Amino acid sequence: MYQALADYQVHIIGGGLAGSEAAWQLAQAGVRVRLSEMRGSGDMTPAHQTEGLAELVCSNSFRSDDAQKNAVGLLHQEMRDLHSLIMAQAEPAKVPAGSALAVDRDLFSHGVTRALNDHPNVEIVRERIDTLPAQGMTIVATGPLTAPALAASIGQAAGMEHLAFFDAIAPVVHRDSIDMDQCWMANRWDKIGPGGGEGKDYINCPMDKDQYQAFVQGLIDGEKTEFKEWETNTPYFEGCMPIEVMAARGPETLRHGPMKPMGLDNPRTGRWPYAVVQLRQDNASGTLWNMVGFQTKLKHGAQVELFRTIPGLENAEFARLGGLHRNTFIQSPKLLDGTLRLKSAPHIRFAGQMTGCEGYVESSAIGLLAGRFALAELRGERLAPPPADTALGALLGHVTGNVATADYQPMNVNFGLFPPLDDVKKKQRKEAYTARARASLADWMTGERISSGISA
Repeated sequence: MYQALADYQVHIIGGGLAGSEAAWQLAQAGVRVRLSEMRGSGDMTPAHQTEGLAELVCSNSFRSDDAQKNAVGLLHQEMRDLHSLIMAQAEPAKVPAGSALAVDRDLFSHGVTRALNDHPNVEIVRERIDTLPAQGMTIVATGPLTAPALAASIGQAAGMEHLAFFDAIAPVVHRDSIDMDQCWMANRWDKIGPGGGEGKDYINCPMDKDQYQAFVQGLIDGEKTEFKEWETNTPYFEGCMPIEVMAARGPETLRHGPMKPMGLDNPRTGRWPYAVVQLRQDNASGTLWNMVGFQTKLKHGAQVELFRTIPGLENAEFARLGGLHRNTFIQSPKLLDGTLRLKSAPHIRFAGQMTGCEGYVESSAIGLLAGRFALAELRGERLAPPPADTALGALLGHVTGNVATADYQPMNVNFGLFPPLDDVKKKQRKEAYTARARASLADWMTGERISSGISA
């Protein structure tokens, strides 16, 4: 049960990526924070496996780290510029992933937990919060797996039912169980990542046409997780679609999605295979590899049987099989103001996936902004939102802007959220978006509109 303490200024509920980032931003500015996390108090979510803060429960990838041509890579850089804890702890936990930023999930979580546990302005309390506090500045960052009692309290405060969608988890394979006589190491189009290297970060398992067609049929026929009554009509998020759902959309869908062979020359044939299954390094030691894009709701026995038909994985040993959990988010454009405050209870802010952003980095970014908005309010100042043509501003605009709330769905950051640059040629547009964003963020950071006092 929650008991108010007199020696903190902001109460953050939820120790995931968003809550951890918000806590760091405030603590670094001298604000005393109480960080409540239910894992470690005897409670656990259906997807988490540890009590560590900022545990990654799905992929271990923060996606592209290209700040010149990619919207999420630009978001990485903007967060680094604003002294993000999440981005700082990702650096020492990096594992090879081509042009993407991927981390050893345990090293990463340990780093975040240690940084906050050692901070003199942060008190981490292992407790489950069942109701929204009636007063006191609060940031709710409980994420997509919010406990039922608190979710009900949020629904009551918002004056509406919360929304939900499914998020599926990809399997992880032991590296020494993969037959490299059939597979090969390569990045698509031999692209070199920002960290250099040989452009051989992914394990590629080739399939011919017959193998692929049999695999697709196996996905369709395989035994699936049964839905509970309250889950039946919950929609999927398009960015994390289970492979069997994609397979059901048409026999070629997977070949143009996670199993596309384009840009992957099989060194044994000199040609592209008909289809490819890729695995990406999941930990620093390289002993675990996850199946890229293979989120699934197949039952565990069906997964093992089917995935062992993939060339190179006939004897695969799985450190983790795919799973499925329900994600919860609110209709933020209707419920939150421009600084992420709940309109019906302005002492409460929301952050992370609960707001309807999607992805590790996006969740962290909204946590970063929630922390900075709270800091400005504590100081009696007004922090203007980051410009709409920055990655941070574009993402915030999706969460709090004028979008159709009836169809509001989780969203990754992408250039489609930015103000358009129609006068720039298409081939140059991505670089133009990022150049404009860097200039705008620099102006925002150095102007009077940003609160000072947050150190690296």
